[in-house]
Amino acid sequence: MTDDAYLVLLTESAAPLGTPLAAVGDVACMDTPAVRGWLDAQGVTASSPWLRLVPPEETSAVPEDAERLPVPLSEEELSRLRHTVAPESVARLEEELLAYRSCAEGREALLTRALAAGVPAHRIAELTGEELSSVKAAAR
Repeated sequence: MTDDAYLVLLTESAAPLGTPLAAVGDVACMDTPAVRGWLDAQGVTASSPWLRLVPPEETSAVPEDAERLPVPLSEEELSRLRHTVAPESVARLEEELLAYRSCAEGREALLTRALAAGVPAHRIAELTGEELSSVKAAAR
């Protein structure tokens, strides 16, 4: 397995692999001279149905004879790529996990702000589902 994602040009007979670029959205590497030159050399555009973006964990499934180019992706781009190639049930759970993360990221600050604003600790615990001891610890 490699740490790089790959742009892969599949043939009509190749099994579906990765995802079309459009499904991932904008990826910064598409604006680099190396990627533009590779696309020109292959005679394809970024919208080609045969051009796929493959996450690092799937690169071993790329056919040996397929044209490929390693591309650097940011953490956010790689997360979007992995989300698009995941089965629908997994993708739904990933969305729930991302929502949880976005709520949990500011947890301490929110508890502290609520306490500073005068919301009683027991009411905060009731509203958030947090343990009362955790809410009181945020006051320290």
